Amino acid sequence: MKFTKMEGLGNDYVYVNCFKEQLDNPSESARILSDRHFGVGSDGLILIKPSEVADFTMDMYNADGSRSEMCGNGIRCVGKYVYDYGLTDKTSISIETLAGIKYLELKLEYGKVSAVTVDMGAPILNAKEVPVISDNDIVVDEDIAVDGINYKMTCVSMGNPHAVVFVDDVDSFPLDNVGAMFEKHNRFPNRVNAEFVQVIDRKTVKMRVFERGTGETMACGTGSCATAVACVLNDKTDEDVTVKLLGGDLLIRYDRQNNKVYMTGPAKVVFDGETDIC
Repeated sequence: MKFTKMEGLGNDYVYVNCFKEQLDNPSESARILSDRHFGVGSDGLILIKPSEVADFTMDMYNADGSRSEMCGNGIRCVGKYVYDYGLTDKTSISIETLAGIKYLELKLEYGKVSAVTVDMGAPILNAKEVPVISDNDIVVDEDIAVDGINYKMTCVSMGNPHAVVFVDDVDSFPLDNVGAMFEKHNRFPNRVNAEFVQVIDRKTVKMRVFERGTGETMACGTGSCATAVACVLNDKTDEDVTVKLLGGDLLIRYDRQNNKVYMTGPAKVVFDGETDIC
């Protein structure tokens, strides 16, 4: 099977062109390929497929084989792949995901895609739709007890569930331990991606993320979008905010008047390869 490894701010996935390749058990393939010792090494597997309602379909699997609705960094790389590898000549494209159809604008340099802006659509705030168990219709700055410690969380779905927690010092925060407990907390029926955020100023935040099914990653596009929404809802930042991640920066705009989120960031090819291990 031929594949391409790509990354968006260090959030790396194995991409397979399913116009040419076929995987009988993508969940198992995701687990095998993602192993950083015995496989290719990645945060998961993304399949690029035909679509009847959009230009392409993106199917995503986490490193543990579980299915995921969307990945902001991953979808930017899909945009780069389909253009750079000749599946389309359009710079405005649509991608079908489990979180709905997303619309991408591709920025070119020297005939290749260097950055992508994604219309991520409207954030979902209704607690039942996130989903998060709460007595309130929306969860903003709400208490949650984790391992005997009380945190304040704001919950947002960008097609996948996120819990955003503001902290004083994100670098020293015990993310591996606390993030794992957030992910599987009984208040999140579908588990959750947990973002821990330090506000630098009205236009800048620093964020680390514990992604469900994977653990800490270098970056998370949907998590950055959820973070920007949480920042605005808690009056921490302006609508345009730079989210600083371990892998680099994403530019997020939460247009509150029109209730839409836009994400801009890079996408890169790491290497092409071929394997029979999956």
